Amino acid sequence: MAALRIPSPSKSSSFWSSSSSSLFARCSFGQKSVYFNDSRSRTCASNSFKCDLPQQVNYGNVKPTIPILNERTLPTFLESARMETRVNRDGSKLKLFSGTANPELSKDIASYMGLELGKINIKRFADGEIYVQLQESVRGCDVYVVQPTCPPANENLMELLIMVDACRRASAKNITAVIPYFGYARADRKSQGRESIAAKLVANLITEAGANRVLACDLHSGQSMGYFDIPVDHLYCQPVILDYLASKRICCDDLVVVSPDVGGVARARAFAKKLSDAPLAIVDKRRHGHNVAEVMNLIGDVKGKVAVMVDDMIDTAGTIAKGAALLHQEGAREVYACCTHAVFSPPAKERLSGGLFQEVIITNTLPVAEENKFPQLTILSVANLLGETIWRVHDDCSPDALAPVVKMDDD
Repeated sequence: MAALRIPSPSKSSSFWSSSSSSLFARCSFGQKSVYFNDSRSRTCASNSFKCDLPQQVNYGNVKPTIPILNERTLPTFLESARMETRVNRDGSKLKLFSGTANPELSKDIASYMGLELGKINIKRFADGEIYVQLQESVRGCDVYVVQPTCPPANENLMELLIMVDACRRASAKNITAVIPYFGYARADRKSQGRESIAAKLVANLITEAGANRVLACDLHSGQSMGYFDIPVDHLYCQPVILDYLASKRICCDDLVVVSPDVGGVARARAFAKKLSDAPLAIVDKRRHGHNVAEVMNLIGDVKGKVAVMVDDMIDTAGTIAKGAALLHQEGAREVYACCTHAVFSPPAKERLSGGLFQEVIITNTLPVAEENKFPQLTILSVANLLGETIWRVHDDCSPDALAPVVKMDDD
């Protein structure tokens, strides 16, 4: 049987710091750090988002991943919230384990926290069964298992359940399932008769496996939290995308935030409030089947504007691509697509790289295969947000200070 071992990152990591008068002027590209200083910056007009501009860097055809590895590079929306609460960062009783779904994100989280990933042995038998063995003691520890239930969803979900069970049987004090992407979240209600509510079923499975808490990112709908009979910490990843968008030279008067469907209006409205209270537009669609959408009309004005489409995930990209085509028909100058979870089921790449979008901005809650990358793609890291939240949960501090900046309220 083939064995797969998750390597542990080195404790030593390079930290870069930069300072700027701009609220949004700090990010790092790939393995290169971009510094914003007086000798390399220009001041923009007061009604544009970006206040400091770095020198142009050529990265070839594909935009790089933007890892956030600096201990000081939380999204700037969250810096003040972090400083207000002193968190005890004692990792002596904290164990962080990674599944095989997204080990790179797990390593980045561990790097931010200054910890090493726990040693774990995960094997696949010839018949496809999964074997998990913890290779270090977790007795009396707070254990955090990082495993998104991304494609292949069923296999990764089963691996998560077995990892949680292994921790429970090893006498872990508390087990938190860190699920950056919660699969089956869209099956959260019955839209037709005789349908299952798979989101509730998966929640029950995770609870029965032995998890004491769940940490999830940008759930498809807030009601999914109620399906769990254990505490759920819901982390909003939009500050990372907002931070990146605000670093671009987009005039406030030219910007409009677009919801690709009526169900995403609250999300888009919260997003627009953080972009200088930008105006909102809504794409009205009619869905005729699973993964099939038809755009009907547009509510709002986008003529001559830069449209930023916001959604929680992109699967086949049918909804967002048809919405972008409508925006161009209505006179939009440029269209940006932003989402937290990049599922990218075929034919998503062809639809997203077909020229409709100036840029497609996603996060690394799911790993993006090389064959799904294209020149307009930008990948942002949420490792620091997850790492900071884990510290707060471990120290019994409320992680809510990280969420209000994008909380989808009704006022």
